[in-house]
Amino acid sequence: MQRLGIMGGTFDPIHYGHLLMAEEARQAFALDQVVFVPNGRPAHKKAYLVSSPEDRYAMTLLATGSNPCFSCSRIEIERPGPSYTIDTLRAFRRIYPDLDALYFITGADAVLEILTWHEYDHLVRECRFIAVTRPGFVLERLSAVVDAEFLDRVSFLPIPGLEISSTDIRRRVREGRSVKYLTPEPVEAYIEQQGLYRPLPMMPAEHPPALEVPVYSEETPEGLKNRP
Repeated sequence: MQRLGIMGGTFDPIHYGHLLMAEEARQAFALDQVVFVPNGRPAHKKAYLVSSPEDRYAMTLLATGSNPCFSCSRIEIERPGPSYTIDTLRAFRRIYPDLDALYFITGADAVLEILTWHEYDHLVRECRFIAVTRPGFVLERLSAVVDAEFLDRVSFLPIPGLEISSTDIRRRVREGRSVKYLTPEPVEAYIEQQGLYRPLPMMPAEHPPALEVPVYSEETPEGLKNRP
């Protein structure tokens, strides 16, 4: 029998906030293993160009390799179609039929959007949720969104507030700023080596049109009229 935690996400890139969430959940719920599951094709449209599944898997593997209680799964990367949490939970149930407990670890803010998840009403039949909360989160917000049956399957886990986000890391890299101490060093090195999150270079036109720029002397009426 085993107590297993699943932590899904885009991980673009993975950072210390993700790792802290997983470790706090592992200790608080006596989990034998936490499996990180980078999604292959995010089910919800992102407002940015998502890095390739292989890059995100590689970064997750690098970030989790030093913790023997963490592992990384390719299950969503190798499954065709959108990455739905319900499909992943069912797959883990098939892989580990004798599980004592299956938990899905996510941020409480993500649980607020649970009604938009694929087959959300079936999720609680497959697992319990660990909703990680940060200082200032109002629990009543969740009770206004989901019903009592779902809430009974959600455990709240307060953790220290770490103001780290993948969005901020991508922005910092794009602006040429440091991401040290925001993500593990192997991930930082991978981002640098692969050139991730940097702005795409502007490609010159093959045959740019010639521009005819009239030249006026400032001493003439035309020149005075057309001065910038």
